Amino acid sequence: MTPQEVLTLCREKDVKAVDFRFMDFPGLWQHFTIPVGKLEESVFEEGLGFDGSSIRGWQSINESDMLLVPEPDTAFIDPFTDLPTVCMICNVQDPITREDYTRDPRNVARKAANYLKSTGVADTCYIGPEAEFFVFDDVRFDHRPNEAFYFLDSGEAEWNRGADEGPNLGHKLRHKEGYFPCPPADQLMNLRNEMMQSMIDCGLDVECQHHEVATAGQSEIDLKYGELVRMADNLCLYKYIVKNVAHRGGRTVTFMPKPLYNDNGSGMHTHISFWKGGEPLFAGGGYAGLSDDALFALGGILKHAPALLAFTNPTTNSYKRLVPGFEAPVNLAYSQRNRSAACRIPMYSPSPKAKRIEFRCPDPSANPYLAFSALMMAALDGVQNKIHPGEPLDKDIYDLTPEELSDVPKTPASLAEALDALTDDHEFLLRGDVFTQDVISTWIDYKRQNEIRQIDLRPHPYEFCMYYDI
Repeated sequence: MTPQEVLTLCREKDVKAVDFRFMDFPGLWQHFTIPVGKLEESVFEEGLGFDGSSIRGWQSINESDMLLVPEPDTAFIDPFTDLPTVCMICNVQDPITREDYTRDPRNVARKAANYLKSTGVADTCYIGPEAEFFVFDDVRFDHRPNEAFYFLDSGEAEWNRGADEGPNLGHKLRHKEGYFPCPPADQLMNLRNEMMQSMIDCGLDVECQHHEVATAGQSEIDLKYGELVRMADNLCLYKYIVKNVAHRGGRTVTFMPKPLYNDNGSGMHTHISFWKGGEPLFAGGGYAGLSDDALFALGGILKHAPALLAFTNPTTNSYKRLVPGFEAPVNLAYSQRNRSAACRIPMYSPSPKAKRIEFRCPDPSANPYLAFSALMMAALDGVQNKIHPGEPLDKDIYDLTPEELSDVPKTPASLAEALDALTDDHEFLLRGDVFTQDVISTWIDYKRQNEIRQIDLRPHPYEFCMYYDI
């Protein structure tokens, strides 16, 4: 849309409010709202002021003034507000210099897309994320100096087979048997359909929806791949819709990678491909139908994977998912069909346009603008420097001997290890000024101080089980 078309949409839909969305540094959507009468064409050029010092990881109090500049082609009608509301995603600028703000995650993604074009390697990076999430019927958690707990519940979970539900109708999901069951065992069919339809109504291109492996409410809704920046925009809208449809239906959604002990976690398998002049660059005559550029892109992703995970798996909880035994891709290898490898080459279609790399490590706690940009920069570095990924790992990794498995590199075991890797390996992200040194160092410091240190300082409930009587 153009600014004029947004104003026309507001008149046609009798819109009363305009909501401006932007992404904070760690990865949560933020917003504020104006009456529709205050939306003029000049807003699309001049922007609207806000306090940047109140946003996590952003400005200091002495330089807090910032601008939001709406992108008209991101406009959609909010399906959840009582008052008719149009929403737009914004870019963030400095009000004095009018330069795009370096710590605005969307700005990082825009620079990544532009840098790819400037290299001549490709003109488009397509991204296709598969974000999983959990739907719960009840959630309670707290942490105090003398108390810490969490409680999650789902009516379809195995642990409720003996619950007094007045009456209990059975049809609970057995442990690790949540993949593709039909209703009534799948109790979330109607809810996911409602989510899917809301996404379609908001302009998202939905491919499918289904239950996932875990016993309690694990779900997935897949979007068709899209250009990097727009796909990150779409994933923000995806999360917003999923959370609000669930909330409206009396349920709650989390994108935490590992909310349940001893069950599958939620990943965000991310597909990537490079195109130029409308033609796919990853199709060829090599292994699994890949081109040389695709193999080199694989090499770049695998080489930089430990550092990449600081953005694609950015929480302490992320590394409770990345452990052996839960279909988690902890092995830094590639394969055409092996889902326990970090990179897989999907073989569903012989079409060259379908040829892509699936990076299976990411999870949905990631800030999509930063995660997709970092992934693209790693793949691009592989192409530019012809980094070969080595031989594929087509064996069943779970059948390998300890000696064979010891030769396969592993993902970092903690967020701290991933941040250490990013500290040592981030030059490839600085090219084209896509990620600045300030963005890298601020990300590392924020994660260490506000997340890792906070977890390290607090007793864990299970420590009482292990140590109380010593």
